[in-house]
Amino acid sequence: MGKLRLGVLGCSGHYALRVAAPLRYSQLVSSYGIASRDAAKAKEYAEKWGFSVSYGSYEALLEDPKIDFVYNPLPNHLHLEYIKKAADAGKPILCEKPLGLNAGEAAEAAEYCKKKGVLLMEAFMYRFHPQWKRAAEIVKAGELGAVMTTAGIFSYDLKDGSNIRNIPETGGGGIYDIGCYTVSSARLLMQAEPKRVICTLKRDPVFKTDTFASAILDFGDGRHSTFTISTQLYPWQRVRAVGTGGTLSVELPFNMYGDVPGRLHVNTGVGERTIETGIADQYLLEFDAFAEAVTDRRTEAPTPVSDAIANMAVLDALFASAKSEKWETVTQY
Repeated sequence: MGKLRLGVLGCSGHYALRVAAPLRYSQLVSSYGIASRDAAKAKEYAEKWGFSVSYGSYEALLEDPKIDFVYNPLPNHLHLEYIKKAADAGKPILCEKPLGLNAGEAAEAAEYCKKKGVLLMEAFMYRFHPQWKRAAEIVKAGELGAVMTTAGIFSYDLKDGSNIRNIPETGGGGIYDIGCYTVSSARLLMQAEPKRVICTLKRDPVFKTDTFASAILDFGDGRHSTFTISTQLYPWQRVRAVGTGGTLSVELPFNMYGDVPGRLHVNTGVGERTIETGIADQYLLEFDAFAEAVTDRRTEAPTPVSDAIANMAVLDALFASAKSEKWETVTQY
């Protein structure tokens, strides 16, 4: 079987910056179609980034029988709508995080795709990088003992009011954009779901989006995770886990380069070491893994959609806590 033909909804800056180049090396995926509500813009984007076909509407792409699966990097408030439209067209969907604006929307998207018999996956690319595969192995093997706490920080500086990340109506804001990573990585390293959370956040006086947030996730039995995220802070990212038998830190946890090794720092009773994982592009790995699942007609994506719903439930609780200024229970779906 030849490569699967990918259709992309929207002339995404994210796709151009991080996905277009690595996909050229894929043996499983061909960047076939690009859609925009502006036909001229789609045509120009197609010529620049190597798409075979361009479309003047998202619906036209979805109606093309040659498209094998869809990548949805549209603004957050459009995720659910176009997940459903892609499912109606029988197209498997790799959708950027978060799947919706709340856990209810994520669960609705999952159920809709299940009924339509199409595969849906949230695009958390970091999970596919060898450094995170190795980190998860170390935790599961018990090398750190019982992981009691994790700490994460993820920040960048963006003060452009026209950027969708700074527009609340499109699902902008720090918690949706990068808080989802600090929550997801905490859940992965703790190998559990938080029971309750408490969160404080600051909103930009003009944009009204959350630009700075800190939180505690309570996993019970004294186990907890903390994180700080910001969209108006010096760019920085780190994740650390501390257990009864050792510590582990991920040097560049989320925006990992595709041309240098990943680096984990592990300290146990045996000694201290730095692990360099193989050079790999996490976006290429993500798209190829999804393509394999589509080709094999699997009923569950490499990252199960249940994980996306659980992650969104934590984000919901964070927003609720910031509003109530109290601990809020995480709803289990």
